[in-house]
Amino acid sequence: AMATAGPRSFSAAEVRARCAQGACLVSCHRRLYDLSGFVRLHPGGEQLLRRRAGTDVSAALDGPPHRHSANARRWLEQYYVGEIEPGDEQGFAARNPAAAAQLCAWYWDGLWVPQHYNRCLLPQDLVDWQKPLLWQVGYLGEKYDEWVHQPVDRPIRLFHSDFLEFLSKTAWYVVFMVWTPVVLYLSWVSYTSLAQGNTRLFSSFTTEYSIPVHKYYFPFIFLLGMILWSLLEYLIHRFVFHMKPPASNYYLITLHFLLHGQHHKSPFDSSRLVFPPVPASLAIGFFYGVLRLLLPEVLGLSVFVGGLCGYVIYDMMHYYLHYGSPKKGTYLYGLKAYHVKHHFEHQKSGFGISTRFWDYPFRTLIPEETFKKED
Repeated sequence: AMATAGPRSFSAAEVRARCAQGACLVSCHRRLYDLSGFVRLHPGGEQLLRRRAGTDVSAALDGPPHRHSANARRWLEQYYVGEIEPGDEQGFAARNPAAAAQLCAWYWDGLWVPQHYNRCLLPQDLVDWQKPLLWQVGYLGEKYDEWVHQPVDRPIRLFHSDFLEFLSKTAWYVVFMVWTPVVLYLSWVSYTSLAQGNTRLFSSFTTEYSIPVHKYYFPFIFLLGMILWSLLEYLIHRFVFHMKPPASNYYLITLHFLLHGQHHKSPFDSSRLVFPPVPASLAIGFFYGVLRLLLPEVLGLSVFVGGLCGYVIYDMMHYYLHYGSPKKGTYLYGLKAYHVKHHFEHQKSGFGISTRFWDYPFRTLIPEETFKKED
């Protein structure tokens, strides 16, 4: 039988040369990881890359940004490329032994990895990645919940049908291009309708005490729609997207994976970070119908268009939190770190995306101490 090839060996000179060409390589106990494609997506990754000295890998880190979870350690193993040649790893530690020690702590949190350890830490695949996943996940049963919350960096195919697969994926700008004109048009329709002075609140119950709704109220009604959307976003994310389907129910597991599980399994699949327009239009139409039943036509439309604007902002924000590189110390930087924590460590909390506000009253806020630097 043919012997299995061992991991590739890299000399210190080769590592330094690749770093000088723009690669981002890190080492821990001689194990070498190529984070060039991922470093921009990590909170602070761009800043880390800019601080890198080019030849000294360990000098890239001047302190751990936060404690990393077990999922983060599994995630790192996807980028394993080989081993540093025996003896050459001393070249890194000799330049900056403190930073080299921090490097291991940053990724492994004190988890000792023996130098002879060459096996990947990723969990055994329970599905066939060469086939569509949607019809496979239901058979995982009690293993599904743990499997779906162990993220990987690889694209997902859901359907056998190319047409259905096309409808399930979209680029971020498509959402903006499709729904922004709708928001602008419906805003104009709502405002001009209110300007006619025929809209009154509670007119279906009483004409004597009904309240006229003037056109000047439109911005406030629009804002109310955005606030209601943010609450709805939180409730859907928490109670629908993060329901735990019964292990014995194939169809509920499949539905969960279709709605949100796929995103937690592959959080950086860029084609699945926003809601495709075709299924989105069905959900949007449903909510519009509900508002029409509850409110006078023009008033309901005004609330609806505010909510629709909130949805567009939410989808754009969600994409940016995964693929953007906000400046450290900004609100968006903190929100990106918050959302990454939700994906990798705190899947049962941190449900706010465009805002953390609703996590406070519902007591699902990710503890602040998890973001503090380790001593």
